[in-house]
Amino acid sequence: MRGLLQRYVWFWLAALLFVGLVSGCRTQTRLNGLVLEPANPAPDFTLTDQQGQPFQLSAQRGKVVLLYFGFTQCPDLCPTTLAEMSNLRRKLGAEGQQVQVVLITVDPERDTGEVMEAYLRNFDPTFVGLHGTRAEIDPVIRAYGVTAIKRELPNSAMGYTMDHSSFVYVIDQAGRWREQFAHGTPLDLMVNDVRTLVRTGRS
Repeated sequence: MRGLLQRYVWFWLAALLFVGLVSGCRTQTRLNGLVLEPANPAPDFTLTDQQGQPFQLSAQRGKVVLLYFGFTQCPDLCPTTLAEMSNLRRKLGAEGQQVQVVLITVDPERDTGEVMEAYLRNFDPTFVGLHGTRAEIDPVIRAYGVTAIKRELPNSAMGYTMDHSSFVYVIDQAGRWREQFAHGTPLDLMVNDVRTLVRTGRS
């Protein structure tokens, strides 16, 4: 009787372990960036896109949004990051249609809609460029913890530049801020994470 009871107990322990492992595989999403735990709703905002139309973040539900803060006269970080985002969408194939890349300018004094449209055309025609007044953009910058500091360049034709942080903010299809990609994150890891979020968003 004792042997039968032991086998019964071990059978159910094994069954529970199996169910736990399967459930874990289904619910756990391993991401490679700077993951936010818990994932909270991304701060919402409305700004103007390069076509002069209002763009509201919360209206993008159903897509993975890759949000980047930069400016069109940025000499290195911004073009490198936007080129990577273009490659990322290309590597995703058809799933790239469910990804929206958004550039918010940290230099609204110079980055008009026309300037941003011409700039983004060099990377991907689906990219959205957002601008507005300083009073409209600064609250969004603060909400995402972005550093953006104007630095004078007295001996340059540019007059000034913007020193800024260079993260890509990853927002899932439910509008949750899931993680951040630091500058230099390998492209394949970013592709893996975005593909994971696209696919888990369907379930």
